[in-house]
Amino acid sequence: MAKKEKAPKKKRLTKVEKEAAREVKAEKRAEAKRTRVASTPKQQAKIDAQDKKEKAKYEARLKKAADKEAKRASSGKKKKLKTYQQRQNRTGYAFMAPWIIGFLVFTAFPFIMTIYLSFTNVKSTIFGYDIKWNGVSNYYTAFFKNEKFLAALLSYLQMIIPYAFIVVVLSFIIAYLLCKINVGKGILRTIYFLPVIIMSGPVMSQILTVQSAGTAEASAEAISTNAYSNIFIMQIIESYSPGLASGLAGIFDHLSIILWFTGIPIVLFINGLQKINPSIYEAAKIDSANAWQIMWKITIPMLKSIGLIITVFTVIQLGMYDSINPVYELIEKATEDTNGGLGFAATYAWIYSFVALIIIGIVFLLFRDRKPKDIKARQKQEKKLKKLEKQQKRRLAAQKRHQKKEAKLYGK
Repeated sequence: MAKKEKAPKKKRLTKVEKEAAREVKAEKRAEAKRTRVASTPKQQAKIDAQDKKEKAKYEARLKKAADKEAKRASSGKKKKLKTYQQRQNRTGYAFMAPWIIGFLVFTAFPFIMTIYLSFTNVKSTIFGYDIKWNGVSNYYTAFFKNEKFLAALLSYLQMIIPYAFIVVVLSFIIAYLLCKINVGKGILRTIYFLPVIIMSGPVMSQILTVQSAGTAEASAEAISTNAYSNIFIMQIIESYSPGLASGLAGIFDHLSIILWFTGIPIVLFINGLQKINPSIYEAAKIDSANAWQIMWKITIPMLKSIGLIITVFTVIQLGMYDSINPVYELIEKATEDTNGGLGFAATYAWIYSFVALIIIGIVFLLFRDRKPKDIKARQKQEKKLKKLEKQQKRRLAAQKRHQKKEAKLYGK
């Protein structure tokens, strides 16, 4: 018996091939209809009308298929983009997860607990801490009954404002000069950054304690002997404002401490100065600008963001040492007192944090980018135009609604 030969399998046509086959069939039908001989003009008109209808149907079908394909393609791209963005977000959050957990556990939770404990009386007992709610009595005691707290807060404000200003200005001047020097630049930068390495341990606190004790004795001697009265400029300032003269004398006494805090600001300012494009300076010199104008019109405005970071960093850093910040010393002493002192420590800490946040807010206002007057006026005009456009759209929408209502009522 001879084996029957298997019929070859038909190939599956793709969408494009199917569409091409349909087009060929349609063209064949149209040609067959065209070749038909009409016996009368009426039959010819009917044939022409049928041809037009079929052509219109075919074009509509093609358009529909193209629209569907376009929709599928666009939806597929969006999905791919969404998935890619989700992947990127996941990797970003995965890298940030350790920091977020650390922030929530070691910063956010203690901060909220400090606010809660500031309204309580906390005592250490055999069974743990006994926490009792006492309202705002801790704040009342801090402001009206405790003589040391307000005095410490005022001395902190008297210290932080001039110290932060001098640290920022001195670090900018030193960084500017270091960028101009060509010989021995690396050695000088290392020398100025050495205090940062020393400040990272208990050595700095010991140095500050000794320095503050020495400056206290020196200031006591200066009051009795008028150590700065021989300087002509100090005599002029003292005759004009004795308070300003005493403040400057205090700054001179603590100048060595102030210089210890200029390490990181100098490095940050050098980084910012090196990022400024030299072609800007060349263009300014071509326009006959001198060094003073270049510094005030180009250098300082372009270092505003770095100056903001440095000022905030300096305000926070200066408050971390109890030898120059009496409020921090009070917080430490209240924390050590287990017989009801933890509530006061939380109160002092929260008031100090609030004052520090106010100072940082003022710093943000000082360093914010101020827009020119013409840009502000243009923005105001744009806002007015947008408001007018919105009002006009609302009126037109209200008119359309009213017309629809009238058409429903009286149109029939």
